[in-house]
Amino acid sequence: MDFDRVLEKCGNFNRFQIVLLLLYGYTNIISSLHYFSQTLITFTPEHWCSHDKLSNLSLAEVRDVYANISQPSCTLLDDVINGSAVVADVGRCNDWIFDRENGYESITTELKWVCDKSFQPAVGQSFFFMGSVLGTITFGFLSDHIGRLPAMLMTSLAGASGDFMTSFVHTLPWFAFSRFVSGLSTDTMYYLMYILVFEYLSPKRRTFGLNIILATFYGFGLITSPWCAIWIGNWRQYLWLASLPTLGIMLYPVFICESAQWLLTKQKYDRAVKCLKRVAKFNGRQVEDSVFDEFVKHYREKANEEQKLCPQEDTFMGMFRTPRLRRFTLTLLIKSVIITLSYDVISRNLEGLGTSPFKLFSMTSVVYLPAGCTILLLQNIIGRKGMACASLLTGGIITAVTGFLIAILDPKENAVLLAIMVALGRYGVTVSYDAEIQYAAEIIPTSVRGRAVSNVHVVGLASSSLAFYVIYLAKFYKPLPSLFISCLLIIGALLCLTLPETLHKKLPETLADGERFAFNERWSYFPCLGKRRESLTKNANFIDKSETQRVC
Repeated sequence: MDFDRVLEKCGNFNRFQIVLLLLYGYTNIISSLHYFSQTLITFTPEHWCSHDKLSNLSLAEVRDVYANISQPSCTLLDDVINGSAVVADVGRCNDWIFDRENGYESITTELKWVCDKSFQPAVGQSFFFMGSVLGTITFGFLSDHIGRLPAMLMTSLAGASGDFMTSFVHTLPWFAFSRFVSGLSTDTMYYLMYILVFEYLSPKRRTFGLNIILATFYGFGLITSPWCAIWIGNWRQYLWLASLPTLGIMLYPVFICESAQWLLTKQKYDRAVKCLKRVAKFNGRQVEDSVFDEFVKHYREKANEEQKLCPQEDTFMGMFRTPRLRRFTLTLLIKSVIITLSYDVISRNLEGLGTSPFKLFSMTSVVYLPAGCTILLLQNIIGRKGMACASLLTGGIITAVTGFLIAILDPKENAVLLAIMVALGRYGVTVSYDAEIQYAAEIIPTSVRGRAVSNVHVVGLASSSLAFYVIYLAKFYKPLPSLFISCLLIIGALLCLTLPETLHKKLPETLADGERFAFNERWSYFPCLGKRRESLTKNANFIDKSETQRVC
């Protein structure tokens, strides 16, 4: 009488799970507004050094005046004669003319953080990244010690506080501090809710529930966030929009409860039963007490048996003590680097393509829905490994082709074609990113899922700091960023072959389970190509003493 069987009796895809999925959708919208706020508030439009004789000219005329000047944004003019600029010999620019996107005021245009102050938005970006690393480690650790739900509430409150504080800053030190606080919840708010939903959903419905919500709600947030910023017209008010709705997450404990599966790994059986009874009541199911008695007895016996063999508590570092778990963990870490870096580069490299970056970002975000549908249609047929491998390979090919098209085509004359190719590139990397989240959560044992998933995300976030350097490669050869990302995606596709398939399998709950998971499976196994070999994980009660001792 394991967790999956009891959850089935209580209802594993009923009213409780529907409410959980709707709250997950709300979290996705908040997360999308929060994640790309850093890009939207520091947007730097085309700008030129101001002069009295330029004040009555249109932007097109100003552009013509500076046509023959190599650095028009920071070049001080002495005079303008017959529409031609006369460059000043001394002095520096103190005021600018901005080509604002529909009048949108960013922190860059309001505080004039350009030219010799252009580094200041980058400082905020750096502190935002440092906060995300610290927050991911801290809240991931807390999720495995105090629970998924309280850790998620804490990280959400940190992110909302950081965004709200940022809306009042006027100086660099306060901007850096507030962005650091805001970064504490980046990704953590999203994936902790993901884990909570993951652990209460039926394995058969998991792919559908998680991906349709992600595609619909996260995609909606990305599509609308640039337009919301333009509609509001000011970066400060946009941050209010991104932060204040987060307070709604504080009401989640009224509707949902802590992960019963996590409580079992902590041997908190009474609380786990209480949570499952709450689920059953919410779903209108009647479950006899004898079922819960047998359920608790099963896990007590399993815990006692493993305690004798391995008295140590499961930890993330324990995943490195054995050859198979160590290989799985290292592969997941490397894949996270590849996918996160590729995702950030493709999503942010939108300038100089003949279309407004705001509009291009919004239009290409439409691919989230077909990307989610692709996972829904194929992942339960070709398997997790097949989905991850195929999406990375396809994304690599599309990205390489896009790079060459950018190099040989005129952006202004081929803006529509380039937008389509950018959308296809985002489609490929989005499928890879979303498929990777579920694949990693299924491979990692329940007892360390919070910490391990957070650490996998930390490594990915660390790699995202290199995105600007990858984009800078275009200065040497325009398609170089796309070619570099293409190579990484193909390497990621090959790495997937070293991971086990998780489709239709009993997922590991402890490190001992994880070490023997898919023990005799070949690297070339795909569910759609042949029958599954016998797996040592077929019997959930089976405990291999030698493997368990190796984990210890």
